[in-house]
Amino acid sequence: MSQAQPAAFDRRSIPADAIESSWTAPDEHAIRRIDWPAPDGAARGSLLFLPGRGDAYEKYLETLEHWRRRGWCVTALDWRGQAGSGRLGVDPVTGHIEDFGHWVADLAAFWREWTAGREGPFVLAGHSMGGHLVLRAVAEGALRPDALVLSAPMLGLLPDWLPPNVQRAASGLMCRIGERCRPAWKWSEKPGELPVGRAALLTHDADRYADELWWRQRRPELVMGPGSWGWVAAAVDSIALLGRRGMLESVDIPVLTLAASEDRLVSFPAIRRAAARLPRCEFIVFGPEAFHELLRECDPVRDRALEAIDLFLDRALA
Repeated sequence: MSQAQPAAFDRRSIPADAIESSWTAPDEHAIRRIDWPAPDGAARGSLLFLPGRGDAYEKYLETLEHWRRRGWCVTALDWRGQAGSGRLGVDPVTGHIEDFGHWVADLAAFWREWTAGREGPFVLAGHSMGGHLVLRAVAEGALRPDALVLSAPMLGLLPDWLPPNVQRAASGLMCRIGERCRPAWKWSEKPGELPVGRAALLTHDADRYADELWWRQRRPELVMGPGSWGWVAAAVDSIALLGRRGMLESVDIPVLTLAASEDRLVSFPAIRRAAARLPRCEFIVFGPEAFHELLRECDPVRDRALEAIDLFLDRALA
């Protein structure tokens, strides 16, 4: 007798058994989170997911549910200053930060509380800027998960033919000659509308891309546009920190890195170089069939990415 297939997941609804709440950082800043338990029975462990710049966990509900069905107790967290966790700049749509170290400190504080109240093993996963930050937190010794999953991590900015020292000088100059909180690039011709062609940077799946637009309409607080020049300068500095000799080499836990060779938002060569420096890294590359958001791609790409993560965790945590 065949087993019943799970019902199709509604990407435009918070699951009934998920809990949205906020976590209070040590400085009293409220940071949004979502948690939901593993299916009935003993949990396999606990998994924390961090999204990218300008992201919101609503975009990844489908993937979080996949991990929940695999037996994980799942949590996702906003970054301070985006989605439902306030803003750090002078307007509601520009993403600003003075130093990525603030985000690493938030993650470390949350990790201490989160791991203290649940069962391991503990998995840390991050996409894009989130991948950069979770890797930096581990490399700096701020926390130590049992396994680390990186989806298209932001380990180099584009254009990647521009030397890092030139990127640093240019972003520093722009911060000195104007307001650090001002947008570093143009959003769209019409204020508030997403730029034409944005989907072609993120995913081939038009329906999953439309999900993000739907959530932005229902929850306007999720809307975020360009990063600030302060964000660019902080990103360049943080990438340089991770590039120091010995930083990546110190990450001695199992790491899975997923990347798209045709990524037009982050530097694929930088990801490839970093993966080669990580002592226990498995590196999986997608070709032109994939854009930046591997976990929100068309089913053939997304299914391959999720299967790779599942098999990696099976091996790493056996």
